[in-house]
Amino acid sequence: MSRHQRADGTAPSGAPRVTAAPDPGAETGTRARVARLILEHGPITASTLGEHLGLTPAAIRRHLDNLMAEGMVEARDARPHGRRGRGRPARVFVITEAGRDAFVHGYDDLASSALRFLAEKAGPEAISEFARRQVADLERRYRPILAAVAPQQRVRLLAEALSSDGYAASAGDAPAPGGGEQLCQHHCPVAHVAAEFPELCEAEVEAFARLLGTPVRRLATIAHGDGVCTTHVSPRDLNSPESKARPFPSEGGQRHTRTSRPGGSA
Repeated sequence: MSRHQRADGTAPSGAPRVTAAPDPGAETGTRARVARLILEHGPITASTLGEHLGLTPAAIRRHLDNLMAEGMVEARDARPHGRRGRGRPARVFVITEAGRDAFVHGYDDLASSALRFLAEKAGPEAISEFARRQVADLERRYRPILAAVAPQQRVRLLAEALSSDGYAASAGDAPAPGGGEQLCQHHCPVAHVAAEFPELCEAEVEAFARLLGTPVRRLATIAHGDGVCTTHVSPRDLNSPESKARPFPSEGGQRHTRTSRPGGSA
């Protein structure tokens, strides 16, 4: 490679223009890295993607345009934090369902086979215990973060913590009757395994209830074919058994009535 040429084939300002034959393999490999970053850290801006990968704005835009044309990612307006100034809102990029499916790994099949073997040898309760073990580390890491803030801030802080771990989470007011808040996870790294073993989702919901100190209800899951994992967080003063038992409709029209209380029971 010429010393005047960038890794992505572009030349810095002031350097002699170098004409080189395109490398389809390199293009495809870089595009896959862009898609993976969006999967793991989205919603994410083009400038942040460029910083992660060391690409120029023109190069990152080219890859994003191609990924959007292929239906792998989509662009959205960023949700404003605080008062938004004049001008166009920032654009962020998120993975689509087709893009998520493209990252199905062979170890999903291995994990499913291992859990089937565990259920056969030790019974279904062993699956539930395994799922709780899996989320125990997450709960241990998040607990001091959430314990340090007021209860009204915990859902937002939980969403930020989940996003830092690649779940692309967001929080906001719940549209469901009775108020409360809504926690959304736009990526699930174990969705294909959880489709067969819902105990993984149930253990996560139980952990959320303990961390937030209030009953929560999972409304929709990527594992069940919904576009996002959605969890309703009950208002802290809504503690009647009747309100806890009432099912909420999911975004996909189904009813996921799994409810967890702070103690972990359902």
